[in-house]
Amino acid sequence: MKIMILTSSPNNDGLTAACGEEAKIGAEMSSAIAQIINLNTLNIPSCHACGSGWGTCLNKHTCQVEDDFQKLHAKVTEADAYIIITPVYWGDMSESLKAFIDRLRRCEASNGEKNNLFGKPFICVAAPGGTGNGCISCLATFERFVDHVKGVKYDFIGVTRKNKDYKLTTIREAAKSMAESLKL
Repeated sequence: MKIMILTSSPNNDGLTAACGEEAKIGAEMSSAIAQIINLNTLNIPSCHACGSGWGTCLNKHTCQVEDDFQKLHAKVTEADAYIIITPVYWGDMSESLKAFIDRLRRCEASNGEKNNLFGKPFICVAAPGGTGNGCISCLATFERFVDHVKGVKYDFIGVTRKNKDYKLTTIREAAKSMAESLKL
């Protein structure tokens, strides 16, 4: 089984990166193939709302804007489960994750039960630094996304600098549990 771990922080040594590493360890503890992809290393700008607001995403379920989205979209469709981790900026997910999720949602949600994310489990992690504010609103945005693509809400986790020690363990165990549930 393949678990895709998407992170979206420009800080390769920060809280988001630590969460991604723990998720990978947990998934691999259950013999899953886990891959971390940092969206900040890719060229995926925001949706262009092509045509009259819908381009090829509505009927062909592909994005007509040529960049790194197409390659990553193909990888996403091959995964069996997803762990998405973002820092929290202004009470929301990072800009790189927003851009990717907006485009992914347009391509997949419009395909109903035939979408490539349908019925697949998601663990979503919001990692606000500093004050820890904005965690709940970010997790609510994740919930809307998972609902739109008809995914399965496996777990939603908020992690801050103050609860980092036990939440990293939580993320590792959640990833392990999700991977084990895919074997059934």
